[in-house]
Amino acid sequence: MGLLVHERAAIMNPDRRLTIEERFPLLTEEGRKMLHWMWEHPSAPRYTHECGDRLDSQSIERIRDYEKELFSTAKGWQQDERPAWLTDFVEWCLKDVPFYRSQGGRADDFSLIPTFGRADLAREPWSFVPDSQSLGELILYDTTGTTGHPIKILSHPEVSSKYLPALRAALSTRNVTLDGGKNRVSIITVCAQNSTFTYAMVSSFLDQAGYVKVNLNPHDWRDPQDRVKFLDDCNPEIYTGDPISFLALARLPLKTRPKALVSTAMTLLAGWQRELEDRFGCPVIDIYSMNECRTIAVRTDRGYEILPHDLYVEILDPAGRACPRGVRGEITLTGGRNPFLPLLRYRTGDFASMDFSPAPALIDIEGRTPIVFVAPDGRLVNNIDVTYILRPFAIAQYSLHQFADRSLLLRLRGGDIDEDKVRSVLLKIFGADQMLAIEEMTDAHTAGGKVIPYTTDIADASVIEGELKYQPLTYQEIMNP
Repeated sequence: MGLLVHERAAIMNPDRRLTIEERFPLLTEEGRKMLHWMWEHPSAPRYTHECGDRLDSQSIERIRDYEKELFSTAKGWQQDERPAWLTDFVEWCLKDVPFYRSQGGRADDFSLIPTFGRADLAREPWSFVPDSQSLGELILYDTTGTTGHPIKILSHPEVSSKYLPALRAALSTRNVTLDGGKNRVSIITVCAQNSTFTYAMVSSFLDQAGYVKVNLNPHDWRDPQDRVKFLDDCNPEIYTGDPISFLALARLPLKTRPKALVSTAMTLLAGWQRELEDRFGCPVIDIYSMNECRTIAVRTDRGYEILPHDLYVEILDPAGRACPRGVRGEITLTGGRNPFLPLLRYRTGDFASMDFSPAPALIDIEGRTPIVFVAPDGRLVNNIDVTYILRPFAIAQYSLHQFADRSLLLRLRGGDIDEDKVRSVLLKIFGADQMLAIEEMTDAHTAGGKVIPYTTDIADASVIEGELKYQPLTYQEIMNP
């Protein structure tokens, strides 16, 4: 969700346990009561972590200023244009950040500045810290991303809380407000994992409102029935999570209803989104984000519209050249709000095209390198087309693997999924002779909840270039095989 500030992640003396006053410098009496209510609730989960927002009054003012800019600043640029702030930001990066200084480049020739990726960040995260940045508030955040390969993100407490204005901006696209306020729980992040940090805290920015992160795994509760009692008593404004955790949440007989569900971290298929909206009677909002820069875009009818005003997004080909409008390439980021990790042409490993009508939006996002499958007759099938035809189904998580003999294995996890209909639409694009096995996805098939949706054993399939013969089916063709 983004609020977590690991108290044991501080670089300076990491073994010292912080006091409650250090974790919550602005804690009020109402906030203290809220904390104790969440900690001592008879149905509360077994909390495994302690954390706080670490914000002082100056931090709050800076976050409020950021929120004002977020809602008032024009966010966008047109094809072959760049934001007004970009040149100054690039000049500063090339002068003050060791990694970029060593790579070279000039602010007046932005397109020739070298790109970098996750491997560079994993190898030497310290080299992205600006020379002028004080280390007093440095925290360390471990992440595996969607690939399961860990990296360490150096960050600042304000970065976590700046997620809240971005969350409000995303909610506003569906006319939902995040009010916060005393004596209430505003946000609950739900997970469905073997193990994860769980904790309760209050947010100074949200006027001492409560925030809880829970794991819906029954083993994390004294009694599995406590999950419903605790969540209903909290009655949060918003649930945040991912399609898998919302699958677990949807199976609980909750009496309360949130204002919205906010999904991040993995692909949310349209069919599953509709089922969740019917189940909870509220909007389900899909946010594209990553730990390296937090919120990037929110899904609307146009695609994923770029949300922050301080982020510039490019679509690049493998050689680092800008792709023409509408042509797919790698999503590459510049800017962000992490003072310990300013981004200058960061290749995300995700792929999309971009539209500019009227503001920039990412179209058909796909994580990781695109995969091309081979049908029995030798035709090529793009993984984008598979994503398209699976969207109407209530699938929370899936993976499709092609073996060397061209047979396919589809693993599914979700609600009421009609496997026969799924098989039928896949055979429409692969052909009636396609060998296809479908089975249920279990925790044994995931690595800490991380799933790569498309893989292949056919060495040449992922590097084949050229026109694909298949055109996506219409929604009516998918749902009426």
